[in-house]
Amino acid sequence: MSYTLTGFEGKVAVVTGAGRMRSIGRPIALALAQAGCDVVLTGTGRAPETYPEDEREAHWRDIESVADEIRQLGRRALPVVSDVSNPESIDALLARTIAELGRVDFLINNAGATRGDDRIPVTELSIDTWHRVMNVNLNGTFYMSRAFAKQMGEQGDGGAIINISSLAAQLLAPDTGAYATTKVAINGLSTIMARELGPKKIRVNVVAPGIVETSRLDDVPRGKVWDDMIAGYISLGRAGTGEDIAHLVTFLCSDQGEWITGQNIYVDGGHLPTPRRPT
Repeated sequence: MSYTLTGFEGKVAVVTGAGRMRSIGRPIALALAQAGCDVVLTGTGRAPETYPEDEREAHWRDIESVADEIRQLGRRALPVVSDVSNPESIDALLARTIAELGRVDFLINNAGATRGDDRIPVTELSIDTWHRVMNVNLNGTFYMSRAFAKQMGEQGDGGAIINISSLAAQLLAPDTGAYATTKVAINGLSTIMARELGPKKIRVNVVAPGIVETSRLDDVPRGKVWDDMIAGYISLGRAGTGEDIAHLVTFLCSDQGEWITGQNIYVDGGHLPTPRRPT
């Protein structure tokens, strides 16, 4: 007898930041579609000239390509260019979701600010960069949750919100002042929302990935630098994949995960606080 996750037929999931080919958002969207959901996909409308080389070679089209993959699975897909840091954009996204798909059951807050000029000491961090990271990561999670949780509550059927955080919230490493601060705040906000929304049967959990092989980490040189980092820090000996994160997200949205809320779950392959010594 097989073990099957249930609770997805006729449900609608919204996944933000779902357009990159090597990512966390795309596997989450595909896993939810495979489970039985129709899926709303959001992205920022990246300019094609900014795509990584592998996306350009694959003639990738951001959320449109992911939408095609979902339709091939027999599910409906709604790709929408949307700015999570703009409440008016979120209101428009919600209105279009309800108009075209009729409801919303699962919200995956995965969108994140681009990595780069924020990874410097706090004393050197520009005010503009601080606000950019806060607006996308923290404010975006708040704006999306506020709007979509209200809709779920009005529907009266419960639902689930999964906020994608990061191991950075636990490591609190130097040069991550803006990024890690948003993730610590997201963890706290999620716990509060879980307590507030529980009576409406809306579950709120955090999934916090460790080192995952995505295009976000393309600034880390592959080869010896990458291999030494993985060997030194990750007990299970490999970087994570977007699918590793998607498996847990799907479970938390399922009927089988219906008694789990208010949790911060780290998916990191057994990341060590300090690197192990070479043998």
